[in-house]
Amino acid sequence: MVAISRSSAAAAGIIAASGIKGRTVTTIPKDGGLTDFLRSIISADKESSGGGEPFYVLDLGTVVSLMETWSKSLPTVHPFYAVKCNPESALLGSLAHLGASFDCASRAEIESVLSLGVSPSRILFANPCKPESHIAYAAEIDPLLAKAQSLRLSVVGVSFHIGSGGETGSGTYRGAIEAARAVFDSASRLGLPRMHTLDIGGGFTSGPQFEAAASEIRAALDDYFSGEPGLNVVSEPGRFFAESAFTLAAAVIGRRVRGERREYWINDGLYGSMNCILYDHATVKCVPLAVASNGLDPKCEGKPTFSSTVFGPTCDGLDTVFTGRQLPELGVNDWLVFPDMGAYTAAAGSNFNGFDTGRILTHLAYTVDQS
Repeated sequence: MVAISRSSAAAAGIIAASGIKGRTVTTIPKDGGLTDFLRSIISADKESSGGGEPFYVLDLGTVVSLMETWSKSLPTVHPFYAVKCNPESALLGSLAHLGASFDCASRAEIESVLSLGVSPSRILFANPCKPESHIAYAAEIDPLLAKAQSLRLSVVGVSFHIGSGGETGSGTYRGAIEAARAVFDSASRLGLPRMHTLDIGGGFTSGPQFEAAASEIRAALDDYFSGEPGLNVVSEPGRFFAESAFTLAAAVIGRRVRGERREYWINDGLYGSMNCILYDHATVKCVPLAVASNGLDPKCEGKPTFSSTVFGPTCDGLDTVFTGRQLPELGVNDWLVFPDMGAYTAAAGSNFNGFDTGRILTHLAYTVDQS
């Protein structure tokens, strides 16, 4: 591992960004470099402090790549990153450097973004918590707009949110954008000042699902808003930028053999980063890193596997990460590596039983393509 090269303009800019400047950023090759980087962190921590604590790796190269994908797929939609998804300062700083704005839901989130030198004009303060009765009333577009007009309120646009569970390619986004067009037309018919903002919400995931959603959104915007002068189209992605950029590593702190079944305890769980299993209906993936029991082949490729259950570190039986997964034989001080752990994980963790999720360190990497 070497310090990241400053020959890359993108990398150099990220290094100097607020929230990152002064922190160590390590360059790693895109193919296979993460495993070596994880092992180096585990080894260094063991030598310095006895090691064994869970940690994250944030790949800033992935963040850059995701912003490039967003700009290519939705060039007319400005992203306001949903800070609640993951407020890690290096992620916020990299997104700010790359031109994103921010969707904040509290004073603390606003302050964290402002502390990075972000202009207040790049912050959207929105909390969508509304009673059901208000939502039902809002379905009556004309009466609601007329009431706003009588109260001399400034109605600047329309916002909707499909969410992560929305089906792409099903016409959901098209239907929402068509409905937004109807609201714009109603406001114009009632004589309200011209609306200028359309917020298409968040919930996007990276990969093929995003490409399908982006294609549907582009077509709908072209069909319903292509002639709208001065229209500002924004979005509130969180998961899209955070999820795949973070990898979590947790140590095996206990094991039990029950015939052909294996049970393992790790030092992060449902009351920590894995709360996404409960609250976000996530299915976590993991790969072994048997640095203690099988250092020559830590991925245990080709090794026999066993039906395995993994528990978190707390005394609560609910703290079960998964059951019945196939894993190789692992020992105490081996590790499990969980990819795609950046969205609604540490941000919603607790300190139940004294296991403080907020103390989990994040190491910074920048992947480079060496092909």
